[in-house]
Formats: sequence, C-alpha cells, structure tokens
Amino acid sequence: MNENEKNQLNLKTINQLLDYDFIVPDYQRGYRWTHIQVIQLLDDVWNFAKKENKISSEFYCLQPIVVKKREENIYEVIDGQQRLTTIYLILKFIESEHLRRKLEEAYSKSIFKIDYDIRERSKVFLENVGEDNNSDCDSNVDFFHICESYKAIKLWFKENNFDYNSYSKFLTTFLAKEDNNFPVKVIWYEIEAKDNTAIDIFTRLNIGKIPLTNAELIKALFLQKDNFSEKQASLKQIQIASEWNIIEKTLQDDSFWFFIYNPQNPIKYDNRIEYIFDLMKKRETDSEFYHTFNEFYKDFLQNKKIKTDKPDIDKIWLGIKRFFLTFEEWYKDHILFHHIGYLIDCGVSINEIKKESENKTKIEFKDYLKSKIKEQVNCNLDEIEYGDKQIKKILLLFNIQTILETQKSEMRFPFHKYKTENWDIEHVRSQTDKTINGKERKIWIEDMLDYFFGTLEVLEIEKYISSLDYNDEKEGLKNIHDSLLELQKAVKIEDKKFEELFFHTQYYFNESKQTEEKDDISNLALLDSATNRSYGNSFFPIKRKRIIENDSNGIFVPIATKNLFLKYYSKKVDDIMYWNESDADDYLYAIKTKLKDFLQKETSNE
Repeated sequence: MNENEKNQLNLKTINQLLDYDFIVPDYQRGYRWTHIQVIQLLDDVWNFAKKENKISSEFYCLQPIVVKKREENIYEVIDGQQRLTTIYLILKFIESEHLRRKLEEAYSKSIFKIDYDIRERSKVFLENVGEDNNSDCDSNVDFFHICESYKAIKLWFKENNFDYNSYSKFLTTFLAKEDNNFPVKVIWYEIEAKDNTAIDIFTRLNIGKIPLTNAELIKALFLQKDNFSEKQASLKQIQIASEWNIIEKTLQDDSFWFFIYNPQNPIKYDNRIEYIFDLMKKRETDSEFYHTFNEFYKDFLQNKKIKTDKPDIDKIWLGIKRFFLTFEEWYKDHILFHHIGYLIDCGVSINEIKKESENKTKIEFKDYLKSKIKEQVNCNLDEIEYGDKQIKKILLLFNIQTILETQKSEMRFPFHKYKTENWDIEHVRSQTDKTINGKERKIWIEDMLDYFFGTLEVLEIEKYISSLDYNDEKEGLKNIHDSLLELQKAVKIEDKKFEELFFHTQYYFNESKQTEEKDDISNLALLDSATNRSYGNSFFPIKRKRIIENDSNGIFVPIATKNLFLKYYSKKVDDIMYWNESDADDYLYAIKTKLKDFLQKETSNE
C-alpha cells in the first residue's frame, strides 16, 4: 500500500456484515466460484460449528474482504466479492428454508444487499435466486455460476441431512454476535484511497490471485494510526516500519535464511518475516491459512494499556524483535551456527531448540545440542549401508566437524548452497553391477570424451587421436578412444558395443572388480546430482576431475568431499587416479576419528 492510503484492519463477524450494503465496481469480473469452493467453505464452517472443546474466544476466520467506503454503511468491494457473494447465497438459502423468522428475530437484521456498478440486473437476480421460476440462469455466465453455487449449497444441506436443529446450530455459528459464541469472522481490510488506488490494489491482489499474506496483514495491524497517540503516531510508525525492513533484509540473506529454514517445509515464504511470526504462533501445516494473523490479532485485543485502552504495541513488537534476535545471536556464534544448522537440516524443530535455549547457560545449551546430534547419528558405522537415511546425516556432520576443528578457520558451512543445490549420497567407486541404458549412455560417453580429450568436437578428437603414439602397453587405451569416438558419431548405440566399451573402461580404471564394501559408508560421499549424473557409474577420475573444476570455479563442494577426491585421508597414495580399498579404509577411519564424540563407542575409533 502506498502513502496515499490509510488502512484499517479488523475482524468482523458475518453478523456485523449485515449492517452494510456492498457495491461491486465495474473493474471486477463477475462471480466465478465453482461448487468445489462453495462446498469447501460450507464444510469448514460446519466442522467448526460441530467442534467440541473450543477454547475461549475461538472463532473461524475467512479470508480478507478488502473494501473502500463510498458513503455511510455502503462499501465498494475491492477484493473478496466471490466470498461475499457466496456468504449471501448461503444466507438466501437458509432464509428460503422457512428460517426467515428465526433470522430476523434472533439477529434483528435482514440480509445485506449486493449491488453492481454496471450489471443492473445482477442485484435483482441475486435477490430472487433459488426461485423455481427463475429462468435467467443461462442468460449470462455470471448468472450461471450463481445458480450452480446455489444448487451446490442446497444439495450440501440435503446430503448432510440437516433438520431444524442442525440449521439452528449452523446459523448460530455462522451469524454469532459475540466471541463467546464462537463466531465466523472475516478479515475486514478497509482502505482510504485517492484517485485510482483502489483499482491498483485490486490489480495487485489479483495478478495470479495472490492473497494477502499473514505478514501483510500483521504489518497493517502494527502500523494503524489508531494504535498510537496523535503525537506518537508518525514516529512510531516510522520506527516499526524501519525495524521491520531490517529484519526482512536480514532474512533475505540466503546464508541466514537457510540456516534457520528447511526447504522441506511445505510452507513457502515470499515475505520471510512471516516465518518468524509462524514460529512464534506455532503454525502447523494443517492450520488455517490466517492462523498466525488471527493469533496476533488476539494479542492486540488482550494486551492493552490501562489508561488509553490502546494495544501495547511496544510490548508486542519487542517480543518479535527478541524472538528474531535469538536467531541472529546463534548465527553469529561459530559453534551454534553449525550445530543448530545441522539439527534443523535433520528436521529438528527450531522452536524446540529455542525453548531449550531459554533456561540454559551457554555451556549447557551447547551440551544439549551435542546430545541432540548424538540422537541423529545413533548408529554403528560398520553396519549401515547405502540407502540408510543415517548416512547423509553422518557425512554432513563429518563436513561440519571438519570445518569446526580446522584451527583458526573462519570458514562457515554454506547451508544455503547445500540445501538448494541437490547434494545427496552417491558412490565414490562406480557400481559394476549397475547397467547404463537409454539416454544415460550418451551422457556417460560424453563424460568419458571430456575426461580424455577435454572436448566433444569429433574433428578435434580425431586430430588428437592421430597425434598420439600408442605403444603396446597403451593398446587398450587406443581401443577405448576409438570406441568412444565411434559411439559418439553413431546415430544409434548398439548394446553389445557399448557393453564392451564399458567393460574395458572399467578395467582400465581398476573398477571392474566389485567389492563387498561397495555400499559401505567407506565408498560413499556427498555428491551433487550434476557430478553424479550417470547413476553412480562415472569412474573415480571423472568425478575427481569435475570436483576440482567445480571448486576452482567457485562452485560449492563440501570440504570432506573435496578432501576425499584429493586423497587427503589416504595414508598411502599409490595412484591418485584410482580409488582403492586402502583409500576406503583410511576414509572410514577419518570419519570415525572426527565423529568420535558423537558415535557409538564401538565405531568411534578402532
């Protein structure tokens, strides 16, 4: 919203909407809800009405209705007319079921009116919807959808076997007056806009039908002028808006964001500050969409200053800042950053971690984190194999502890790159029992050509091969080169020729022999999908070449993965281009040694 707007944000019951009339402006399209959306709304309201053991002041919240006042008790609907029209249709149906007297006696109100700037017939049609002689349903697309929604409402009540008592229970919730009656409410967002701002807001809200987010609504709550005394208003609004932007800017730094956020979270955030709000209000994946806003709204109602009866904005905002600053303190601490970042990647709740931090000294908190890490890697390294979920946790911890134990190192593990670049567990030594089929054969051939010749251009490869002096010892290599070139030029790769080439190449790289330890952790590393794109059948030197290229080009490579392919852990380096059993044994020993404080004793350091 821009500086020309003064916005008021409230929650209103459906009952309160009966006090107004509404106008749908000419820039809005007609009614388009389908029976699916209508039934979803009815199901949600009815499930809430039947819910037992509701807590004090609990209510069911519908999504926002954004309005602009035209005259007293008459509002232009900027956004939410589909929802508002559906509410009207539900009330019209209940009215038709001989409950008009109950509606008027209990609530002393009639149904609100909906008028249209350019659709003059729509108002009359809505007022008479459901009548048996209504023959206008097929006269235009708006009327068709209105009729279909009305039919869906009628069928829903019939299929749910509603009697008078059921109607009464539904209506008591749908039109409840007070909070202690557990009402249905809408988020009422009233703007005071100049010129064409209402159209601009409508356009923004409806591009891709992006709803108002919890963060946007919470911000509007904080910045309402009525929250402050007249003298304080401008200064306080500027202060909160400025601090809000600082928090959001910090969260937009991916290195900070992916330290506290796990991409596996099904809730995605455009405004990342909303994640902080969700954590504070313990939003779950099955919570209603505006759960977090609703909880903050309750805070505003409950935390009021005695003298002014205005919400204690300073107290509520300070709570948000303190909550966020805890994460910022963790981020700046070298050990906390790595251990907490590790646990969050493993799926441990950040709220659980934060709760434990509140009543512990820093030393106690770090000990707690170590104990939680032990729970994540509670296994015997000599027994787990490829496919076990523990392996990824162990290798990630191996990388993190390598960084932490590097003396005087200011290096930080880049969780943002690790989480977004698709790193997973793959074999160091190729799997001879796996075959390559289809398109993957072409990829494998290109990998090999790139390794041997540094190019995929046929003419350059032919020129290079002709310049080589193959002696008897290199006859096998010449056969490999010739076969690679032949299959690169082939329109269709024959099975027999490819299998022969693959076998000879395996033999050349000493990877033709399958070992019993092929799926042990001693033959596994964190590799990105691009490096390991041939389903684990790229040979060690090809993977090594790409790892070195990536590292030299500034592409993230986990430190332990890089050390492995440089044979940093190998006590005896016979040939840098081959991965031998002794290399695997030394690599496993390094893992056990580095993680001795976290692993089961029998695997800590044999």
